[in-house]
Amino acid sequence: MATYKKRGYKPNTKVEKEIEVEESSTTAEVFNTLDESANKAEEFVEKNQKNIFIIIGVVAALALGYLVYQQFIVKPKQGEAMNEMYQAQKFFNEAVTSSVAQDSLYNLALKGGEGKLGMIDIADQYSGTAAGNLANYYAGMAYLNIKNYEQAIVYLDKFESEDEALAPMAKGAIGDAFVQLTDKENALDYYTQAANLRQNQFTAPTYLYKAGITALDLGKASKALDFFNKIKDNYPNSPEATQAEVFIGKAQAMSN
Repeated sequence: MATYKKRGYKPNTKVEKEIEVEESSTTAEVFNTLDESANKAEEFVEKNQKNIFIIIGVVAALALGYLVYQQFIVKPKQGEAMNEMYQAQKFFNEAVTSSVAQDSLYNLALKGGEGKLGMIDIADQYSGTAAGNLANYYAGMAYLNIKNYEQAIVYLDKFESEDEALAPMAKGAIGDAFVQLTDKENALDYYTQAANLRQNQFTAPTYLYKAGITALDLGKASKALDFFNKIKDNYPNSPEATQAEVFIGKAQAMSN
């Protein structure tokens, strides 16, 4: 047991003297160990100084290279891509609102026209830019509308977004494509992803409803019931809520 030592304290007994010597020795060992560690660290730095500076230089070069790439390559490419995309986007919007020649307009959006690139080439030539990424979405939706479902899946799957609406809509559109390909298992998976991706009043109830219908078609009544109940509980004011009530009863009947 350690004892409190007053200033000027001197060990008197043999035991106290032994303790004093032991404590002094331990303290010396600690400082010696610290000195040895410091010396080893200095020796390591001296021996590996060249390699350390090379590593620091590589890291600095990579950081500088990234900044240069963003400033002088990505930004100019983004501007070019947006300029090219204007006409393709115009074709796409016309196809959406038109009642005639929709397939022709979607094809122009995909392949280009009036001296401008289409979404396919924009996605390819300007990959890595926001515009190139968005071109994947437009290309996927265009392919979906002209019933080329395999290509729709390819392009929509490349699209990445943090947008509140576009992100789940892309996943949901992949689900639509799988439904048309009669692959309802994959359709259910993508509808579920779309429903869970954003908890908003616009996309979530839409894809919960589609997931519920698909689950019923697959004979998965308990899953369907879960989807429809989520609409009823979390989105009671959505257009899907009224229809969900009907399918809740159907799913319950199938479960029994």
